[in-house]
Amino acid sequence: MSAAGESLAQRIIAKIFADHFEPGMDEVAFHRDELIAAAESLGEPRPKNLGDIIYSLRYRISLPDSVRESAPPNREWAIFPGGNAVYVLRAVPFNLIEPRMGIRTIRLPDSTPGVIARYAMSDEQALLARLRYNRLLDIFTGLACYPLQSHLRTSVAVENTIDGTTSRSQVETDDLYVGLDQYGAHYVLPVQAKGGADALSVIQIWQDFRVAEQKFPELLAWPIAAQFMANNEIALFEFEESDGNITIVREQHYELVPPDQLTAEELKSYRQAATRRPQ
Repeated sequence: MSAAGESLAQRIIAKIFADHFEPGMDEVAFHRDELIAAAESLGEPRPKNLGDIIYSLRYRISLPDSVRESAPPNREWAIFPGGNAVYVLRAVPFNLIEPRMGIRTIRLPDSTPGVIARYAMSDEQALLARLRYNRLLDIFTGLACYPLQSHLRTSVAVENTIDGTTSRSQVETDDLYVGLDQYGAHYVLPVQAKGGADALSVIQIWQDFRVAEQKFPELLAWPIAAQFMANNEIALFEFEESDGNITIVREQHYELVPPDQLTAEELKSYRQAATRRPQ
């Protein structure tokens, strides 16, 4: 029986999970058509938008308790692409990417043109604009970063976890940069940005690693996530992938302020922090 107050999407995924899961499993694969069958078995009409069910469970609402409580120790379930019309609930170290408390916020002079700040159409667009005009990726990574393409829509090869075939999965990256370091090495930096109610997910970072390795195999991959926080502070995250697991390597918080609000004491503290940095 589903928990009271659960949405239709949560009840559908709970039904599919219960049909497939056995104790000890760390992956549960299912076909998109099972979303329809699960809705019908629950006495609900056929869902109008199957993609919205998956999107909601990834970024807007939590997985139902019956699913989350079945995860292996220190793991969470996340819904990954699993090939053509196939999805995979996979146990991963973390699912949602959320800013941590207790990290020092670095205040920077705001270089966003006033007309851009005034007419930005959404939280996501406002965030991407601030990243670009304030060169936050350069500051965060230490690279010289150049915007290559916004809202890249492409496809990546994904192995079907049910039958082993390879198919294409549609993915989207909010922004794409290329970067250069002091040694002349080239990097590709896919950027995922979220404001408002939607959350960042490890699935987006997994997709960005696939875009980097399949579309830019000669470049070093450096996926970045950006999230608006309270008071319009910005959290930036850096990731690495090892043995199939994605981990957060570094997180930094920034606040963009009018230049005249930066005090001499703040600037002195930043200089002192720079002198303590490992050489």
